[in-house]
Amino acid sequence: MKKYLFITAVLLTSAIFLAACGGGDGSSAGGDAAAGEELFAQTVIGAQAGCITCHSLDEGVVIVGPSVAGVGGRLSADELRQSILDPNVVLVDGFPADTMPPVWADELSDEQVDQLVAYLLTLK
Repeated sequence: MKKYLFITAVLLTSAIFLAACGGGDGSSAGGDAAAGEELFAQTVIGAQAGCITCHSLDEGVVIVGPSVAGVGGRLSADELRQSILDPNVVLVDGFPADTMPPVWADELSDEQVDQLVAYLLTLK
């Protein structure tokens, strides 16, 4: 009986530990990067200006918002997701709140956000 309780305790502790780890460091995303690239390149998404309308892919080139060149090497998947869904939480120096409209949580599906994050992670 003690052996059974010990094994159960070890398995339960292992399960809790693995769940707390979250499956990784946030450096990858489960989305389709190619679909995310296509979505990023759309000039209009829903009723909003698309990503490429405001964000350059070239280092140091500012259109309306900051360039996304190299963003995949600076931010984790979770940070990118937060920047899309709640862009006023962490602001890029020189860009005031509401430069990026906080509408994407309503305009994009979870799958589309995953796709964008997967694509942005490729920009190293």
